[in-house]
Amino acid sequence: MGRHSLPDERRAGTADPRIRARRRTVAVATVLVLTVAGGTAVAVRGGLFSFGGSCKDDAVHLTVAASPDITPALTATAAYAREKNITSDGRCLDVRVTARESYKVTDSLQTGKPTGIQVWVPDSGLWVERVTGSTTATQVTGAGNVASTPVGVAMVPAAAKTLGWPKKTYAWTELVGATMQDDKLKLGAADPTRSSTGLLALTRISAAASRVKGGDTQAAAMAKALSQRTSDSDTQVLDTLPRDDSGTERGNPKRNQALILSEQAAFAHNASDEGGQDLDLFYPKDGTPLLDYPYTLVDEAGQNTDESRAALRFMTLLGEPAPQRILRKYGFRTDAQSPSRALVTAAGGSSPQPYTRTATEPESPTAVKEALGMWTITVQSARITTVVDASASMSEPVAGTDQSRMDVTKSSLLQALATFTPEDEIGLWKFSTKLDGDKDYRVLVPTARLGDSKGAGTQREKLSAAFSSLKPVPDGATGLYDTTLAAYKAAVASYAKGKFNALVVLTDGANQDPGSISRSSLVAELQKLTDPERPVPLIAIAVGPDADKEEVDQIAKATGGSGQQVNDPAQIHAVMLKAIVAAGSGTTG
Repeated sequence: MGRHSLPDERRAGTADPRIRARRRTVAVATVLVLTVAGGTAVAVRGGLFSFGGSCKDDAVHLTVAASPDITPALTATAAYAREKNITSDGRCLDVRVTARESYKVTDSLQTGKPTGIQVWVPDSGLWVERVTGSTTATQVTGAGNVASTPVGVAMVPAAAKTLGWPKKTYAWTELVGATMQDDKLKLGAADPTRSSTGLLALTRISAAASRVKGGDTQAAAMAKALSQRTSDSDTQVLDTLPRDDSGTERGNPKRNQALILSEQAAFAHNASDEGGQDLDLFYPKDGTPLLDYPYTLVDEAGQNTDESRAALRFMTLLGEPAPQRILRKYGFRTDAQSPSRALVTAAGGSSPQPYTRTATEPESPTAVKEALGMWTITVQSARITTVVDASASMSEPVAGTDQSRMDVTKSSLLQALATFTPEDEIGLWKFSTKLDGDKDYRVLVPTARLGDSKGAGTQREKLSAAFSSLKPVPDGATGLYDTTLAAYKAAVASYAKGKFNALVVLTDGANQDPGSISRSSLVAELQKLTDPERPVPLIAIAVGPDADKEEVDQIAKATGGSGQQVNDPAQIHAVMLKAIVAAGSGTTG
């Protein structure tokens, strides 16, 4: 970004955001502002504004794709730039702003194909990180942040009153937990895979839960509950609120009384004249994450000098007093830690709610990936085939116990089985050497839905019995390579769209079949079978001191999976779930 000086050498200033007014006055004024700005946006799109004489024939055109919530404010600023003949190197700015969901722009940029935009303003830096983390994506360059808004929990007044709003404050897990305990208080959210609001809240909930004993289970339960009432976008989640004044719409089970929502979205809802109740806003006391609206240059190297300098000029304009006032009038913070009290009030906030207790640092990429992985595994049904080593060495005792490796492995597998739902598909293979003719493996229970019932008992009951009956093969060696390749081929061939697909292999030793495929050939074959559009990560768990962690890691990474090491088979359950979550979030190792 540093190849040019700032156009016209004008830098941003920041006006005092402290405006004091009564809530209804602010809301009415906001409606008037939105109406005027809406007319301005129509005028800009229709070309009704004309430049002054010096700009008519020599304006520089700029296309901006922005998150739908901030698009009206940016459109109004673009109209201001036209009206005031704001220039970049003497040429007026002709900025056209289009509303596009951040996740859709992310998907488009990741293809590496031309997008036709010079600037992108998503609602969160999470999307920018996702693009910059892809080696095939169009290059994007962050140039600063134009506004912010915190994420909280908004409720219709009747629901907020039951929880003691505004005097009573809650942590994230307490707020979500309260909605899980009361059937009359339904909490909705936008899909974390498509919404920064949903993902940042989920990350906070997961991080808070992980700090207490049994927190992983609590976080998973909360994610599962949220998943039952998710909408595709932040706009759609607002449509799930009751339409009448009762707050329940005569008990309609499809309506939510509480929403995970940004302050700006609550502000816009409360200022709207489309009917419905104003929302009250809880600001979690353990900190609210921020949507931070990064101003992002798209393919700057491919822009001509006029475009790149105009893009920078529009960014500095957004920091000047008049555009800052526009942003605040649309409900955005221009100072995250010192918001206008009038803005907070209009959004449904009130003291002593800790509305200034915002996150000072963005959520860490690791925490976000773990939360997204947990969501994927908890919410999305899984199709997992488990392949267990049954070689003779599995009969060796586990130090400090009177159980063998196989005994402890079976207990861990049964424990893991209990965490899956009837919609999950699970299967079981075992392997040693020459278990079925020349084959080193045998399919004990074909992969199927745990809730399916064919013949005697359900799939879950069949698996439980099969796990319990696993025994080491006397004098059996470890046919790891041929088994892994065969199981992976089967998993890829039976890929289930819309589910999390994975292959889990547990082994306590290195490959001992001299007639099998080589390790290098196995890795090459696995790489050929791997399809990013139909991912099936291999999760290989080396059990015991004789297992080779480096070997299983090398094999697993060929598929986008990971290799894990446990010296105590009792750790298998925890390690397996951790590896599955990592695979679900797109991380390895």
